[in-house]
This record gives sequence, structure tokens and C-alpha cells, in this order.
Amino acid sequence: MERRQHRGAAPEDARLFGPRQQPVLRSAAQEIVWLLDRGYRMEPAVEFVGGHHQLEARQRHALSRSLCSTAQRSDRMCRAIPAGALAGRTLSIDGFNIVIAVEVALSKGILLEGMDGGVRDMAGLRGSYHLVHETLTAIDVVGGVLAELRVGSTRWLLDAPVSNSGRLRAAILEHASHWPFACTVELVPNPDPLLYGVDGVATCDAAILDRCLGWFNLAGYAVRQRVPDAWRVPLGPDPCDSSP
Repeated sequence: MERRQHRGAAPEDARLFGPRQQPVLRSAAQEIVWLLDRGYRMEPAVEFVGGHHQLEARQRHALSRSLCSTAQRSDRMCRAIPAGALAGRTLSIDGFNIVIAVEVALSKGILLEGMDGGVRDMAGLRGSYHLVHETLTAIDVVGGVLAELRVGSTRWLLDAPVSNSGRLRAAILEHASHWPFACTVELVPNPDPLLYGVDGVATCDAAILDRCLGWFNLAGYAVRQRVPDAWRVPLGPDPCDSSP
């Protein structure tokens, strides 16, 4: 394996996202959504509310990854594909988005449950990726749940400029040889535009969710089914309440 052995929690996460911080984070989330619903952009809304609640940078980043406007949430949820509707379908998979989230779950890292139901990690890609001890298990987890859901085929898209994308592609294809459905893995300059307008996308990337025709919360489903003790932090406010 590479230099990094696991994709686990940061040293300060227990303090920043523990039970004592949950009421503060939920209040902040509620206030941010109130601002988003009134036309404010995410960055200034998070900075304003984060400053008021004296939130640290990692907490603010978590909120920005987890939240959206009420209208965005409604639109995304209308296009969410239920697990029972995947049989026989082709699923286009945002590869790094899914694999890293499951790696984090297996590594006891923090996963964020947003107001759109999506499960997102805090690992951060930043153009660099290394396989970790949990990578192959994460691939097995994803392949196993897709087999149980009886998908017809999968098309994985990986960011070619990201380091070790070729190694991840090889690992996925090796495991896919045992899966009961067809699988292709493509290295592309940027998967996002290739997933816009597609019906049947597996991702929790906000930009893709707002532009695809239909999406499945594959990371969230896989974690709930196969890693039930994963550290999941709910950061979305009550979706029925966007008042400050």
C-alpha cells in the first residue's frame, strides 16, 4: 500500500462533531439554509453564520458540503432513484466520489449526512489519491450491493489527472471480473460534465446532482447495508423547517 494507510478521522473530529457540538451545528445549519433560501450564496452564508457561532474551519467546511437550499433539496429528492428501481439499469458511477466515501466509512472516518440525503466524506481529493488498506474492501462492498440490487451494467468514471487513478481502475476491473453485471472503467479528464443530463448517476457531488436526470445515493446505501457502525454525522436541519 501507499504512504497513507487509512482514510480515518482527523484528530480534532471527535471534539468538532461530537454530541456537545451537535445542537450548535444544527442551529447553524438551519440559519444557513434560511439565507440560501433567500438568495445568498453558500460561501458568505457559511462565513457569516460560522462567525456568529464561532465555528472552526473544518466545521464550516462540513456545513458547506452538507447543505443546500430547500428548493434544491426538493428538486434533488424528486430525481432520486429508489434502490428497488435499479434492476436491469445502467448506473454511471462517479468513481472517486463513491470509493473514497466507503473507504472513509471502513476507516472509522467521519461521513456527513446532508439535507438531500447524500452521504459525503471529508477526506478531500485535491488532485492526489493513494490506495489505502480499505480500498479493496470498499470496491468489494460497492460491487456486492450492486449485485444485490441486480443492476444491468455499470460505467465507472475516474478523473485521469488524479494520481493513481490508473491503479484504482485496475483494482476495480480486477474485482469486476467476478461481478454478475457488465462493468467498464474509464479515465477521463473530468467526469462531471459527462454525468450532466444522465439518468442513473451514482454520486453525491452537488454540482452533478443539480444537473443529472436521476441519481442514486450509492455511497449512503452501501454504508448503511455493509458498514452499519460507520460514523455518520447528520448536519442537515429539519427539511420541513427553514426558519432562523
